[in-house]
Amino acid sequence: MIRKISGVIVCVALAAGVVSAQTLINAGGATFPEPIYSKWFHEYQQKTQVAINYQAQGSGFGIQQVTSGTIDFGASDRPMTDDELKAYKDKHGFGILHFPMVLGANVAIYDVEGVTTGLNLTPEALAGIFLGKITKWNDPAITSVNKGVNLPDKSISVVHRTDSSGTTFVWTDYLSSVSPDWKNGPGKGQTVKFPVGMAQKGSEGVAGMVKQQHNSIGYVEMTYAKQNKIPYAKIKNSAGAFVEASPAGATAAAAAAVKSMPADYRISIVNQPGKEAYPISTFTYLLIPEKIPDAGKKKAIIEFLKWALQDGQKEAPSLDYAPLPDQIAKRELKDIAKIQ
Repeated sequence: MIRKISGVIVCVALAAGVVSAQTLINAGGATFPEPIYSKWFHEYQQKTQVAINYQAQGSGFGIQQVTSGTIDFGASDRPMTDDELKAYKDKHGFGILHFPMVLGANVAIYDVEGVTTGLNLTPEALAGIFLGKITKWNDPAITSVNKGVNLPDKSISVVHRTDSSGTTFVWTDYLSSVSPDWKNGPGKGQTVKFPVGMAQKGSEGVAGMVKQQHNSIGYVEMTYAKQNKIPYAKIKNSAGAFVEASPAGATAAAAAAVKSMPADYRISIVNQPGKEAYPISTFTYLLIPEKIPDAGKKKAIIEFLKWALQDGQKEAPSLDYAPLPDQIAKRELKDIAKIQ
């Protein structure tokens, strides 16, 4: 016989006289961290009988659903804005806490006829391509940093996301940081009006179109590109080095931002200084209410956070995510006490 009582699934085996309980937590949001979250949630359930039901439907979904109160916590690749935090507090009477969980990176995937070697791209070239100002693969802005690569005299096909996406937010945040024309034009956001290109839903849509359309370029999460064996470019960082996306590069970007990290962790880490820093890096956040009335759920969420910020970090590199710098993880462990 199965009964559900205040978020706890109670399984009663009458014949055997055995009673077991499993706490059920509902969560949802960003697709970018889904592989690591799925692994964590599965392992944590095996250890503790805490089941976390996660709906990966995008950062906008996570913010919207946690604000409406339909899930116990949300997940987002971008921090909530001041207006969103105010709307949450006005509705619930208390605030929401941001907990960075791992780091990742966005990459520029491509399919260029005749190009089998790694491609280098500068910030200026990337912005120019997505603004529609650089339209050919043999444009000097691209050939000048790819000596010996036979770039074709072919038009560039741009592919971008059409859905509300944390990946788009990070991508456009980066373009805004390196290009005044982008900053004062399309700007940054989960959805923006791209000047050129074909719109596709999700990383799978962008990747599928890039594979299908020769001489194309798009953007996806590094994890997605690696898992699907899609080539992606090295990007010139603020120190002038062409850097391939990697967990180490994302960690270096986060470490460079530690000194300016605000108390609530809401910070962009794109285009950070440092020779090893990958310039399109990002935190991904869990959005946890400051007050959790259900004592069982509160205990379960607090204990999960402690486990993920310590033991869980060790598993991040195996899925191409970067673990948090130690100083940030230690700060977060202290801030867990803010959950009431």
